[in-house]
Amino acid sequence: MSEKQVLIPDATHPITITPTQGRVVVTAGDRVLADSSDALTLRESTYPPVQYVPIGDVDPAVLQRTDHATYCPFKGDAGYYSVVLDGETLDNAVWTYDEPYDAVAEIAGHVAFYPHLVEVQVRS
Repeated sequence: MSEKQVLIPDATHPITITPTQGRVVVTAGDRVLADSSDALTLRESTYPPVQYVPIGDVDPAVLQRTDHATYCPFKGDAGYYSVVLDGETLDNAVWTYDEPYDAVAEIAGHVAFYPHLVEVQVRS
């Protein structure tokens, strides 16, 4: 078994994490899944910004932990949740880094939602 590659953000692949200005509201249809004034905006290289919401600001009734996992050499091992609403399941719609690397330690205890599966809005 080989060791996982660990990369540090730098000028060629920058990552910044800042408090989100405003509230982040995540919905699926008319159901509010998360509502937070304490979200973080993670900007990574050329990717679109991602909103990381404290897990405590997410409705726990809609989350179901899955066995799915991925790896990012800049952030670490990601675990996933499905969103379960009224008998419908959005598989692996939410990800989290339970023990993120030091460079992105602020996102510990936060989750992010795939915006193609739910609506993620930043409201002022």
